[in-house]
Amino acid sequence: MVDSPSKRSADAADSATRPRGRHSARAAGLVVSLGVLLLICVASIVVGAKPVPLADVWHGLFHYSGTGNDVLIQDLRVPRTLLGLLVGIALGLSGAVMQALTRNPLAEPGLMGVNAGASAAVVTAISFLGVTSLSGYVWFALLGAAVVSVVVYVLGGSRAATPVRLALAGTAATAALYGYVNAVQLLDAVALDRLRFWIVGSLSHADMTTIRSVAPFLAVGVVLALLIARPLNAMEMGDDTARALGANLNRTRLLGMVAVTLLCGAATAACGPIVFVGLMVPYLVRALTGPDLRWILPYSAGLSPVLLLGSDVLGRLLVRPSELQVGIVTAFIGGPVFIHLVRRKRMAQL
Repeated sequence: MVDSPSKRSADAADSATRPRGRHSARAAGLVVSLGVLLLICVASIVVGAKPVPLADVWHGLFHYSGTGNDVLIQDLRVPRTLLGLLVGIALGLSGAVMQALTRNPLAEPGLMGVNAGASAAVVTAISFLGVTSLSGYVWFALLGAAVVSVVVYVLGGSRAATPVRLALAGTAATAALYGYVNAVQLLDAVALDRLRFWIVGSLSHADMTTIRSVAPFLAVGVVLALLIARPLNAMEMGDDTARALGANLNRTRLLGMVAVTLLCGAATAACGPIVFVGLMVPYLVRALTGPDLRWILPYSAGLSPVLLLGSDVLGRLLVRPSELQVGIVTAFIGGPVFIHLVRRKRMAQL
């Protein structure tokens, strides 16, 4: 039976409206994600180990007069929230970019050794070179992240790199570097005291000086990550297909690794190594948005701070009046998720 012209026109109109419907749904979901992020930011300012009445929170934000609660809100919780926002964006974007570069859904800066490289460089700077300021050791964090990124890529087989090789190389590098970090801490009591909160990942020492020190690096990393979304889409279909589509593979890989280095190095320098955020959020976002990096990257940038700040708030509430560092909370959340991912049949076949 031959379809009538009216039916063919209706089918064509329906197929044309479906992409627009998906686009609208993704855009609406992104708006909802930003709304959730705003609520989490408010909760991060309002909720803490010390209860503060809402009237005092409002006073501290808009009518600062130097009282105890004003100082708590303006000088402690606001910088902590801002740093958590920036670090969450950095971890989410770097995780999404690394998963696209390696075509490995298990890739994440913490699992690929990047955070360990930054940590080892910072420990070296503090213990052996006497560097004490964030503005000084942020450069060491960036250098350490860059060196380990290159080493893992080379050990993983360079041009013949596979997800399994990269994961093994990253795991080996992480184990070796954290062994070095632990050895230095045990041998240097000053370094141990200075790093005991930083090494597990913490937002508790955030201040505006820290934010101003890392913000330029994070801004450049965010811009680079967003700019390479289109060629990353092509690379996910394979190198031959990407070349046929006009993507410059070497330039895209270089810009991607520079973005990951800037984002992870600055984030690690600011608050220590925080794992699993860059793995969980991009993976879950991909299930919601599909494989298009032009949507995965904005969603990851919006939802990763939700996970990070939410974990930080949870850590303040679980052991009141003390605090549980955010890196510990994300590890407790991320561990079972990671086990679930690697047990999936599709993961086992990589």
